[in-house]
Amino acid sequence: MAASADPLELDRLAEELAEREGKSKSSEPINHDLPLPLPLSHENPYLTAPTFNVEEFLLSRVHTSLPDLRTELREYMATLKEELVRLINDDYEAFISLSTDLQGEGVRLERLKQPLGDIKAQILESKDGLNAIQAAIQDKLQKRAVLREEKALLHLLLKISENMTRLESLLSITTEQESSEGSSSQLAYGIEETTEDKDRTSQAKHLSRVAAEYNQLLYHVNKARSEKCVFVDQIQWRIDRIQSSLSSDLDHLFSNLLSGLADGKVSELNKAKWTSDLTECLRTYDMLGLWRDAEDILRRDVVRAYVKKAIFPGALAAPPSPLVPHTPFVTSNAPSFLQSTKLPATPYTPYTAMHNRTTFAPTLGLASSSPWARSLEELDDPLAKLYIQIIRFVERDLSRIMDIAERVSLKPMSMSREKNGSAANLTTLALEPTRTSEFHGFEIMANVVWAEIGNSIIEELGTVVFAAGRPNEFRKNHEMTQSFLRALEVLAPSEHAVEVMRKHPVYMNFERRWQLPVYFQLRWKEIITKLEESLSVTKLERAGTVADKDFATSQARAVWEAISACWSAEIYIPDLSHRFWRLTLQLLSRYKTWLDQALAGADESPTRTTAAYPAKERRADSPAGRSSTSTPAPPNEAPSAESIAADDAALRNCSTVMADIRAMEANVMTIWREQISVLLPESANEDETNPEDALKHSLEQITSLQPGLSRRIISVLVRRCSEALLPVRSIPSQFRAMSNKKMPSEASYFIPTIFKPVKTYFGINTTEGPGSPLKDLVHPFAVEIFETVAERYGYYVTAMRKTEESLRRLKKGRKTTFSLFGGGAKDDEGRDEERIRTQMILDVEAFGREGEVLGVEVGQSAAFRMLDEMVHREEGDAQA
Repeated sequence: MAASADPLELDRLAEELAEREGKSKSSEPINHDLPLPLPLSHENPYLTAPTFNVEEFLLSRVHTSLPDLRTELREYMATLKEELVRLINDDYEAFISLSTDLQGEGVRLERLKQPLGDIKAQILESKDGLNAIQAAIQDKLQKRAVLREEKALLHLLLKISENMTRLESLLSITTEQESSEGSSSQLAYGIEETTEDKDRTSQAKHLSRVAAEYNQLLYHVNKARSEKCVFVDQIQWRIDRIQSSLSSDLDHLFSNLLSGLADGKVSELNKAKWTSDLTECLRTYDMLGLWRDAEDILRRDVVRAYVKKAIFPGALAAPPSPLVPHTPFVTSNAPSFLQSTKLPATPYTPYTAMHNRTTFAPTLGLASSSPWARSLEELDDPLAKLYIQIIRFVERDLSRIMDIAERVSLKPMSMSREKNGSAANLTTLALEPTRTSEFHGFEIMANVVWAEIGNSIIEELGTVVFAAGRPNEFRKNHEMTQSFLRALEVLAPSEHAVEVMRKHPVYMNFERRWQLPVYFQLRWKEIITKLEESLSVTKLERAGTVADKDFATSQARAVWEAISACWSAEIYIPDLSHRFWRLTLQLLSRYKTWLDQALAGADESPTRTTAAYPAKERRADSPAGRSSTSTPAPPNEAPSAESIAADDAALRNCSTVMADIRAMEANVMTIWREQISVLLPESANEDETNPEDALKHSLEQITSLQPGLSRRIISVLVRRCSEALLPVRSIPSQFRAMSNKKMPSEASYFIPTIFKPVKTYFGINTTEGPGSPLKDLVHPFAVEIFETVAERYGYYVTAMRKTEESLRRLKKGRKTTFSLFGGGAKDDEGRDEERIRTQMILDVEAFGREGEVLGVEVGQSAAFRMLDEMVHREEGDAQA
C-alpha cells in the first residue's frame, strides 16, 4: 500500500534532504572526501586467508575498475618476487655451508654402529641370567609359603585338639577309652556330679568360661573347615558332644535359677547373687546364640505354670486370689526408653476410650504407674482383675529377667557380631543349621510372655472375651484388653520388644479374633434404627421452647445424638474410626435429605412453593433467587386471613430449619475440634481427601439451604412492613379534610408500626418470636428489609406525586395553580400542600430513626437517600 501511494519515494528523499540541510547548518564541518581503497599488502585479510575466495576479493574492491585492479595485482606480484629473491640470496650462503659440512659423516656413523650389536647381545645374556635367578627365588618363596600355611594349619589343628581336650575336661566328659569301660553315663551332667559342692555363682562363671572356649573352638573349626580339612569331619562328633553337654548344663543351671524364683527361695540377701547368676547365665546364652532355648525354658518353667493356674474356663467366675509377692523383689529401674518425661518413642497405639488423650510420662516403669493399669484397677470386673493379676505377675517375676536379657544382648552388639562373622553367629549356624532368625537376641516379651498368655486367653476365655453378639460387653472387654496390652507394653524392655510383640503370630491372631465389623454392624443398626424412627415424620414441629439454645426439632436432635453417639466412650472403638467417620458423613447426608423432604412438604400453597423453599440447585446469585427479595408490587388490598396464616407458617418453618442448621453446624464443628480430629488417625497418603475438608463439604450441603430460607423470611417481613405504608396514600386527603389545619409537628401514627413485624419476629422488646434463636441475624436482615421498604416508600411517594399532578391539571383553569410540586399563591390549597410536604419530611425522618433502632446505617442506604432527597427537593421547588 505504501509503495503504490509513493512510487518515487519522494517522502524519503525529502526527509534525507532535510537531514542533510540540518547538518549543514550545524557547526560541525562536513567531510565530502571519497573513501580511498587501501593498497594491496600482506595484511589484506582476503589474501592471507587459508582459502582464497575470488568473489569476496572482487567485492571488496568493487569501487576499483578492472584495469586499475589488474595494475595493482601486477605491482603486488612484483613486490612478492623481489621479496622471494631477497630471501633466497640471504639463505644461499648457509645452505652451501651445510652441504660442505656433511661430507664424510656417513662413514663415521657406520663405525659407531658396529659395537652396538655386541652390547645388545651381552645385555640379553645378563637378562636371561637374572630371570633364572628370580624364578628360582620365587619358587623357593612359594614353597616356604606353602610350608608356612601347612605349619599354621597344623598349629590350628593342634589348637582345635587342645580346645576340645580342655572343654571335655571342663565339662567332665569322659574320653573314648573311659567310654569303653562303661562310664558313658557321665556325659550330660558332668558339672553337676563333680562339682556338687560348688555354688551357683561358680557354676555360672564356669559355664561362661566354657562358652568362651567353645566359641573359640567353633571359630577355629570353621577356619579349618574352609581349608577342607578331613580332621574336622572326623572330630565333629566330639564337637556335637561338647555342645550337647554345654547346652544341657546351661539349661539345668537356668532352670534351677528360675525354680528358685518361682518357689520364692530368693531372699532379700540373695537377690544380688541371684541377679549376678542370672546375668551370667543369660550372657552365656547370648554368647552361644541359644536365645530360643532360654526362652523355651522360661516359658515352660515360669510362665506356663502360672498361666495354667490363672487362665482357665472358669477363671472369670472364680474369686480372684491376690498375688502376694514372695519377696520384695520388684523392678526398681525403668527401661531405658521409658526413663524420660516425654512421650516414649515406642510405636504404641493410644487407647482413649476411657481416658482423654494426654501425654503419658511413665514413672519407674512399673505396671501400676501406667494409666492403663490404673484404669483396670478402678474397674470392678472379673476380666479386669484377671488382667491386673497377670500384669503384676509379669512385673514381679519377668520384668527383671527381660531387663537383664535386654542388657546382655543389645541389638547393636548383635548386629556387629553378625556383620563380623562372630562366634555367636557361627554357633547359631552350627547348632541350628535349619533355623533362621531376623533378629539375633532375646525376645522374651513376644515369644514367652505374650505367646503363652495370648494363646491361653484365646483358647480358654475366647468365648467370653470376644463376644461380639453383646456389643456393650464386647466394647468393655475390648477396652479392658487394649488397656491390658498397653500396660504390658510399658513393661517391655525396649521399643524393639514392642514391635516384635505386635508382629508375633499370636498377637496377630489375637487381634483377628476381635470381630470388629460385626460389632460395628450392631452399633450401626442400633443408631440408624433409632434415627429413622425420628426421621420418618417429615413435618417441621418445634420440640421445645423457642428460647432453647439447642435444636428446635426432635429430628435434628436425633441426628446430633446419632453423630455424638458414634464418638462417645460407650460406643467408639479406635480400630473402627474410619467406619464411624464414614457413618458421620452419611448421617449428615441423611439429614440433608430429610430437610429437603420436610421443606418440600411444608408449603401447602403451590403458588408459593418456589418462593418459600427454593430448589437446592438454585443459586443465590441467579435471577430466580433474587426475585423473592426484589421490590414487590404494592398490594391493592389488605392480605387475607389465609395469606397471613401461610406467612406465619413460612416464618415459623424457615426459622426452625435455620436454627437447626446453624446449631448442627456449630455442634458438629465443635465435636470435630474436641474429639474427632483427635481420634482419627493421621493419613499416610497425601493424595487422600482431608477429613476436615470432607466434613466441611457435607456441612456446606446443609448450610446451602440458608440463603433460600433467609430470602423467604425477608420476603414475608418486607411484605408485612410494607403493609404499614398503605396510609401514606391517604395523607393528602386526610390533611385536606381536617378542620383544624395546623402545621404538623410529629410523624404519622403508622411510622412506628412499619418495622414492628421485624421486632415481633426477632422478639425485640416483646415476647419471644419465631426468629428469637436467630437474633444474631437482626442486622443483616434489617439492612435488607430497610432498603426494600425504603424503595417501597419511594414508590408510594412517586405514586402520590402523580395523583397530585392529575389534580393540578384538573384545576388548571383556576387562577391559583399552586401544587405540591410547584410554586403558587399562598391560599388554602397551598397551605394544605405545604402541611402535606412537612408531614412527609417528618415521616421520612422518623422512618430513618426507626431503621437506626434496628442497627441500620441509614446514611449508607441508597434507597433512603433517594427518598430523603425526593421529599426535600419538593420542598425546594415549592419555595422557588
